[in-house]
Amino acid sequence: MSGGPAVILASASRTRQDMLRRAGVPLQVEPAHVDEDGIKAALRAEAASAGQAAETLAEMKAAKISAQHPDALVIGADQILECDGRWFDKPRDLSAAAANLRSLAGKRHTLATGTCLMRGRTRLWHRNDAPALTMRALDDAAIADYLAAVGDGALNSVGAYQIEGRGAQLFARIEGDFFTILGLPLLPVLDILREHGVLRR
Repeated sequence: MSGGPAVILASASRTRQDMLRRAGVPLQVEPAHVDEDGIKAALRAEAASAGQAAETLAEMKAAKISAQHPDALVIGADQILECDGRWFDKPRDLSAAAANLRSLAGKRHTLATGTCLMRGRTRLWHRNDAPALTMRALDDAAIADYLAAVGDGALNSVGAYQIEGRGAQLFARIEGDFFTILGLPLLPVLDILREHGVLRR
């Protein structure tokens, strides 16, 4: 590390935090609280795509924290699961998690992932990705067994799964970058942080 500018992650995601820290990024965390539901509803009404919505939310989160810390490099990120034209929300409880899994079972869905880097409310870099995952056909017994095993951990992701853990058993195929599926295109993010002096080249 080079002692470059401070890096702030404008996200409450534990997975994103752990990913960056394990990769050696000197990181501060300051979640940006924006009205995600309201923003998504407005964007859907404007016929925005899931990718456009994820990019917009990532940029809004980064801009909010960048305004408070103008000298820092602020990473904003957001991810929207889309299947059959529906945007999924994080399940409120295990019953909702089971409903999400029933809706995804046997189908291919995408994870629209928006990421941006800001300093002084100026966007320095942004990226859109859309890895795709195909879930195995699952009956109610298989879903119940899975939720019994993972418990409330199923409530931490929109699809009610963590592909890095037991959730891998739910899938027949994944297409795209593993890190991006977890919520952040890690290798491109590390590249841009090297460019800005945070990490050694």
